[in-house]
Amino acid sequence: MSSSRFPSLLYLLTFAFLLQAAFGVDPLFHFCSNAGNFSAHDPYEDNLNKLTGYLSIQAPPSGFGLGSIGQKPNQAYGLALCRGDVSTPDCKTCIVEAGSEIRKRCPSNKGAIIWYDNCLLKYSNTEFFGQIDNRNKFYMWNLRDVSDPQSFNQKTKELLSQLANEAYATPKLYATGETELYGSQKLYGLTQCTRDLSSSDCKKCLDGIIGELPSCCDGKEGGRVVGGSCNFRYEIYPFVNA
Repeated sequence: MSSSRFPSLLYLLTFAFLLQAAFGVDPLFHFCSNAGNFSAHDPYEDNLNKLTGYLSIQAPPSGFGLGSIGQKPNQAYGLALCRGDVSTPDCKTCIVEAGSEIRKRCPSNKGAIIWYDNCLLKYSNTEFFGQIDNRNKFYMWNLRDVSDPQSFNQKTKELLSQLANEAYATPKLYATGETELYGSQKLYGLTQCTRDLSSSDCKKCLDGIIGELPSCCDGKEGGRVVGGSCNFRYEIYPFVNA
């Protein structure tokens, strides 16, 4: 059922955003936390610099890493996750870029999260490991509509629910798969959780965002719900009317 390759989704939110997502150069999205700020040369800044460097080394071999640096009240907590089919070199490249970019976008925030197509990086001044993150979340979708939304939505939910059941039962908390649609078309899906979650919380997280399908991508040929603890994506392939 699983696959080492997953077709790249094209999201037609804007032409510029489409190009960024397709080539995987720029972040998909980011949030800066309002939990507090630090000043230049603050001990927290030093710990955060060490933490992002540590994650760029620790995470790539397995695709996931987490850790903390320093002592309270200047302790920094962080994790990094790469998509399950990303190679070790590409994982490292993504995490290094994420660490650099999020510091530019959230220069004095004690907490932040950034997503690329290949990885996510998250840090905070409070421990968050093992907790489902429902606050940091965004949707992406393809502007093209399917011809039979009701049937398609049901097939999409069934596939993603099946992949959620597979993902939470695997060590990587990751699964991909496909199902037949119309003619030569197939529906591809992917589900993944950050590995600080327990298996049961991974399932709970995925079930929660799959329940958001009607709000996210009703009748759309491709879409994602991307959160701080889990995500899914789906698409029709080959594309129609391309």
